[in-house]
Amino acid sequence: MPSEMLLKIFSYLDAVSLLSVGCVNKLFYDLANDNGIWLKIYSSCLQPKRTIWKMKSEQTEAVPLGCAALHDKKPGYWKKEYILKQTAAVKTRIMQLAKPLDPYTGLPCKNKVAMKLSGLSWIIVLKDKNGKEHVMEKANLSFKHTSVTILWYSTNWPCLDVVSTLKLFGVTPLLLDLNMPPNKNGPRRLSLIAEYHLANLTESSVAVGADGLVQLFSVNPGLLIGIWKEKNEIAFVMVSLHYHQLLERSILGSATVQYAPPPNKPVLDDIDPEYGLHDYSLHLEMHGRSCTYLRGTFRNLFCRKGDIANGYLRLTVVSLKDNRKHLPLIGTLGLSWETDVFKGNVKDCYMMNLTLFDEIGEPFWCFSAPVCMELSSKTSGLYDYMGHIYTTNYADSEGKVCVKLVWLEETRQYIIVNLVLYVSTEKVNNWYGTNY
Repeated sequence: MPSEMLLKIFSYLDAVSLLSVGCVNKLFYDLANDNGIWLKIYSSCLQPKRTIWKMKSEQTEAVPLGCAALHDKKPGYWKKEYILKQTAAVKTRIMQLAKPLDPYTGLPCKNKVAMKLSGLSWIIVLKDKNGKEHVMEKANLSFKHTSVTILWYSTNWPCLDVVSTLKLFGVTPLLLDLNMPPNKNGPRRLSLIAEYHLANLTESSVAVGADGLVQLFSVNPGLLIGIWKEKNEIAFVMVSLHYHQLLERSILGSATVQYAPPPNKPVLDDIDPEYGLHDYSLHLEMHGRSCTYLRGTFRNLFCRKGDIANGYLRLTVVSLKDNRKHLPLIGTLGLSWETDVFKGNVKDCYMMNLTLFDEIGEPFWCFSAPVCMELSSKTSGLYDYMGHIYTTNYADSEGKVCVKLVWLEETRQYIIVNLVLYVSTEKVNNWYGTNY
């Protein structure tokens, strides 16, 4: 078929169809980049101010003045302009939708709605040592108050010994019509969220726990990998993503560069000698994939200058001495998993969602990560609680979390008797513009 006839046919296609047909072969790609077709789409949808109107039979077209818009531009110029304008408009509308805050958590309360409207999904790409990439798309989602947990499982995982990196991407339709459901088979856009190095996984990562079939390994931030015990191969991959900056990281990044949030602009306070040491608020959530063991908000947290040591501010949330604030957990802690054939539950580990707010309610330190409990060699010496002591410890570049729990055999439940946050002084100094 002559190119002129194909070009005429392509002129009746919409933007998504043009992008799809351009993937057929080089000829179709060149024709689908025609500036005349894309200028028509651009002008009719985005309606530039300076236009003239031509009547052709029963069609009305908006055409910008002058021929320079066509002849002085490289092929594909107006396609790129149209895509940039449309994606920018959709991103703005989605981010506006995510702005309302939940008065309980202080975080966006319409994240789930915004994700659904954006057509957002997540994929992982495993790259082996030979450079071959394996894309895993099928995922199960579990939404909580402050995070979403994503589980991938497949029978086609590459061999663990040859895997070098794992990349986590947010995936959105390239051109999205908010009035219609997203087309899963249409052109898509990738936003890199995180990249993990998995060489020598079992040696370089933290062993979280195990059951009869799998062993769990944690890689910061928030990545959990299940390994079959007998075959030493990947069984599943689980990622927990905190809602704070989740949409930005899943939408505003590129396929190669992660989204970098703007730095906090410190508001100096020369009057308060303990500026940056008080009025913190904490929202804490402990959960498995399907159940929540604890959800609580703690306000008016502070640190005295004498409690600053070894590069950390100490914030005591639950004191060992104050039994009025000790917290019971609901249910037996464990992290459930599943594949096409098997299901299981790894005991004594869970997901911890932590959101620490500063004195004006801005999210200061946020994470969602798998953690495990370790049995202490000591037994409880508390008068109210007699039982085995367990500890949970988490650490990243911004701080540490230390939790002490007592297992009560009579009621078969855990009680949190001590919960302390250690916040990096470097983080505080950068955030508040202070010097501790």
